[in-house]
Amino acid sequence: MIVSVHLADLGIGATRAVLGRSPQPGKIPGLRFATTTLTGAIAAGPPKLRPARAALLASWDDDAALDRFLAEDPLARRLAGGWQVRLRPVQVLGAWSPLPVETDPGATLSDEDGPVAVLTLGSLRLRRAVPFLRANSRAAGRAAADPSMLTAVALARPPRFVATFSIWQSVSAMSRYAYGTAHPQHKEVVQEHRAQPFHHEAAFVRCRPYGTRGTLDGSEPITTAATDPARPKLAG
Repeated sequence: MIVSVHLADLGIGATRAVLGRSPQPGKIPGLRFATTTLTGAIAAGPPKLRPARAALLASWDDDAALDRFLAEDPLARRLAGGWQVRLRPVQVLGAWSPLPVETDPGATLSDEDGPVAVLTLGSLRLRRAVPFLRANSRAAGRAAADPSMLTAVALARPPRFVATFSIWQSVSAMSRYAYGTAHPQHKEVVQEHRAQPFHHEAAFVRCRPYGTRGTLDGSEPITTAATDPARPKLAG
C-alpha cells in the first residue's frame, strides 16, 4: 500500500465544498481510505486554521491506483493546482482502524536515506479536547522551532478526526524531537496520553516520501526547505 497527502489553496467556499466530497472506497478502484480535511499550522498556542486550504489524505493499493485517480477524478483535478506527496509506510505504532497500515517487512529508514515523513492519526475523545489542545500546543511549538523539520501541517475533520503530517531531515533528527531529553515536550505529551488517553484510538506512522508533484506557497516544500535552511517552514 501507499499513502498520499494533497494540499491546495482553493478559497474558503471551495474548501467547504471539498469537505463534503471525500472519495469513497469501493467506488474508486484501488482506494482503501480517504478523507478531506481542514488544515492548520503546526505552532504553539490555539489552533491556527487555514480555512482556504484543503487537504486530502488517502491510502491506495499501489501507484497505479493513485495515477488513475489523478488522471480521472474531478476532486483530483480540483486539487491539482496545489502540492501532493506519495508516502511508503515503514513503521506503525498503535492503530487507527479507518486506515489499516501495511508496511514492507524488509523496509528500513536510516539517516542516509534522506527525509522521513510522519503521520499522527487520532479519533479525539471530546471530553479530553481541552487537555489535548493544551498538550498539543506545547509539542507543536517545539516542533515548529526545530530547524530539522522541513514541512508540517495539521489536519482536522471535526468533531473527532485530528492528525499531523510532517517531514524531517532524517530519522535521527525526528527521534531527537520525539524522544530526546533536551526538549522533552513531546515525551511529556506521550506520557500524558498514556496515563489518560486523548483519543479513542491513535497511530504514529513513519513513511518514506518518494514522489512529489506541484508547489505550495510558490515552491516545492521538501526540496526548497532542504536546500535553504533560512526558508520559513510550510505552515499548512
